[in-house]
Amino acid sequence: MTIDGYIVFGVIILCIFALAKEVMRPGLILFSGVTVLMAMGIINANETLSGFSNKGMITIAILFLVSEGVRQSGALNRLAQAYLPRKRGRMTFLLPRIMIPVSFLSAFLNNTPVVIIFAPMIKKWAEKLNLSSQKFLIPLSYAAIFGGMCTLIGTSTNLVVHGLMLENGYAGFNMFELGKVGVFVAIIGFIYMSVFGNRLLPGQKIRFAVTNNDSKEYYYDLIIPANSKLIGKEFTNGKLSILKDLLIHSVEREGAKKDTTKGTFTIQENDKLMVAGKSDSLNYILERDDVELQGLDLVTGHIPKSDLKQYQAVLSPRFPGIGKNIVEFNFYDHYQAAVLAVHRNGERITSDIRNVKLKVGDSVVLLTNERFIKNWGESKIFYLTSYFGDHKTKGNAWKKWTAFIILLIMVVGSTVGRYFSSKDGITFDMFYFAAIAAIVMIWLNIMPHQKYTKSISWDLLITIASAFAISKAMQNSGAADAMALSTINFAKAWGPIGVLAAVYLMTSLFTEIITNNAAAALVFPIALSAATQLGVDPQPFFVAIAIAASASFATPIGYQTNLIVQGIGNYRFREFLKIGLPLNILAFIITVLLVPLFWSF
Repeated sequence: MTIDGYIVFGVIILCIFALAKEVMRPGLILFSGVTVLMAMGIINANETLSGFSNKGMITIAILFLVSEGVRQSGALNRLAQAYLPRKRGRMTFLLPRIMIPVSFLSAFLNNTPVVIIFAPMIKKWAEKLNLSSQKFLIPLSYAAIFGGMCTLIGTSTNLVVHGLMLENGYAGFNMFELGKVGVFVAIIGFIYMSVFGNRLLPGQKIRFAVTNNDSKEYYYDLIIPANSKLIGKEFTNGKLSILKDLLIHSVEREGAKKDTTKGTFTIQENDKLMVAGKSDSLNYILERDDVELQGLDLVTGHIPKSDLKQYQAVLSPRFPGIGKNIVEFNFYDHYQAAVLAVHRNGERITSDIRNVKLKVGDSVVLLTNERFIKNWGESKIFYLTSYFGDHKTKGNAWKKWTAFIILLIMVVGSTVGRYFSSKDGITFDMFYFAAIAAIVMIWLNIMPHQKYTKSISWDLLITIASAFAISKAMQNSGAADAMALSTINFAKAWGPIGVLAAVYLMTSLFTEIITNNAAAALVFPIALSAATQLGVDPQPFFVAIAIAASASFATPIGYQTNLIVQGIGNYRFREFLKIGLPLNILAFIITVLLVPLFWSF
């Protein structure tokens, strides 16, 4: 390998390290790497910028507008309320009823807004039926991933691979080509979650015969003031009759926290009780004079008690307070809201909360009024904002139906358009119909034109374009050829199928530690070089890359929807690993078995 090849490898390793450590936004990290490669003369200016004009990348940007238009119409809200089961049942049947419709929607829409809309609704639905929402939020994210595997537009990763194929002179994927594998992965995934979900997912096991399970998933931190009538009261197993609908989970006293769900305890002055209740418990707590809600003093005098509501917000990379603690970044000055708690990796942080440094994916519990959701509900600085217990249907009927019809025309047109040709050289592809759909939605005011720049994830686009440039550098420098040769030597005993498996595993590993789009772009030139050296068709390798880059189930950081549900569902990292790793293995086996059947080497 040449010196240029070693330089490219060094840049890639540094980028991966920076991405894993979240030094800065992924787009900036990869663009920094691209700039170094350009400065070293490994790629020229045109190759540096070529990714920004790639049709697949531009199509992704346009599809953000289409997805936002459908979201703004309120069609997804209405659909979610219509299809969620009205009665509790066996977990084996409940999960598919939720997952299959979500997968279908995610096959044609950006899966992030689908999860953002459905997550708070499912949490409220689970509360109404006295079920643990932790049994359904990870499956919600997985369902979105399943759907994304099945179509060209289901996830941006598929369009990245498609764009790279076009750039290298290949035909690219048609609309449902990836579904030949993706549908089978989804079916096996539905079965796996239905059979093992109740056992492996956190939260209280769902038993169909039990109807009096009182699920309490909303937490409040209460301080016992001087002269409180609760001082000296004993409670057993977390239950105190005077606090009728609240379960005392723990007590913090003199810096030490004790679990109070088992045994008998006596309440003392200045105790801090963490209690669990329903989403409507806040008003009950505010009406009591024998307890003080932690954080209430921060809004007292600014917002009347009768107007206070509890919100949950999941921080996105655009949040301006990332890396700062709550004192440095004053929530009330910015959002007229007080932070009650921070949920991170399954832990509820309330002790010394003023010094907690905020991170992407943190779920902050806020005490504020309804103006918060009006002012910040559409902001991209939060992945998700939800009022505890609230889900309102936005939009009117004509917008919902019009958005649905436009989406249907876009999907059908891009599917059958490849069979028609134009004398003017127009290609009736995904880009053609997505552009028309987006503009029609904007001019019909389904997608507000004032928000079109906010609807696009610019960092994602910079990440993709930069990954394209790094991919080109790997080809120019010989790094891709060297990596491909190593892969072939490692897997040569099993022939092309062995190399296919190695390409899948390489992509899957990168996806779990860096962004899925960057993983696909980095492995693509290696797969292309391996196919060339083997003298086989590279199409099977491209399919494996697309599936592997999407099949991110084992970590919350591997896929954005996993990160979102981790915040709202209060999951730990190991809980994703426990339920997701077997699913990763199943997806790998299915892909390696099916790809050679549909695409010959």
